[in-house]
Amino acid sequence: MINKCLFPAAGYGTRFLPATKSMPKEMMPVVNKPLIEYGVEEALQAGMESMCIVTGRGKHTLMDHFDKNYELEHQIEGTNKEVLLDDIRRTIESAQFTFIRQREMKGLGHAILTGRELIGNEPFAVVLADDLCVNHEGDGVLQQMVKLYKQFRCSIVAVEEVPLTETHKYGVIDGQCIREDLYRVTNMVEKPESGTEPSNLAIIGRYILTPDIFEFIEDTEAGKGGEIQITDALLRQAEQGCVIAYKFKGQRFDCGSVEGYMEATNHCYKNVYLKDKDIVIKQERTEKEVEPAC
Repeated sequence: MINKCLFPAAGYGTRFLPATKSMPKEMMPVVNKPLIEYGVEEALQAGMESMCIVTGRGKHTLMDHFDKNYELEHQIEGTNKEVLLDDIRRTIESAQFTFIRQREMKGLGHAILTGRELIGNEPFAVVLADDLCVNHEGDGVLQQMVKLYKQFRCSIVAVEEVPLTETHKYGVIDGQCIREDLYRVTNMVEKPESGTEPSNLAIIGRYILTPDIFEFIEDTEAGKGGEIQITDALLRQAEQGCVIAYKFKGQRFDCGSVEGYMEATNHCYKNVYLKDKDIVIKQERTEKEVEPAC
């Protein structure tokens, strides 16, 4: 039902300067894999095959990453290094990648509108790569949201509870509780001032959007910071129909901040990288054990 996932990736990543002066923040590695690759893998797990990436100036490495590197592959062919390319090879073979450039940085709403040509008239997902989401106990966050979309057939935003002292960093929702983890959105405020937040439920970088959102974005004037905010467009959509907020299962790391990035790196090293490495070692031992004696 949902085949396309949009990745807004045109931002400057100023919180990580000077590292992001010449490297897209989406290409910053968490252990040995760039942030955007984690997002693409999450979208593939949710059944999406078309990855639509909104880029900007200096972002050519995003396109290069999801393409073959003939020279590199030739150099390591037949060596024990070749296995390190297995994950990205599977990803490239499993997905289709299209790119479009956002010429001006006018906010997340404008970035999503820029991707309209790639999306067309169908529901789609949005992933902000610097929000790294993991769920080792079951479905990924996007997969959870796709299942909800099949039930509600409306736009869905992922939310999590944050301290009231942190709400000024996020879009914050208020709504009618449908069940313990679901709300029908009645209000949305982008980066509310302290004391004015409608709740402590903050929107994180996972969305399922119906195609009429593009019309709402087109009719949305620049808001906070002079940018076109997706929260403003979603609020208008909620007033005229239905938008659901979902408290997802799993853990989210804000890799747009140094602290969150370090937490994500430590978590993935312990819970993903070391476990995968242990599996490879065990497989190699098993293969050696079954080798026929000379």
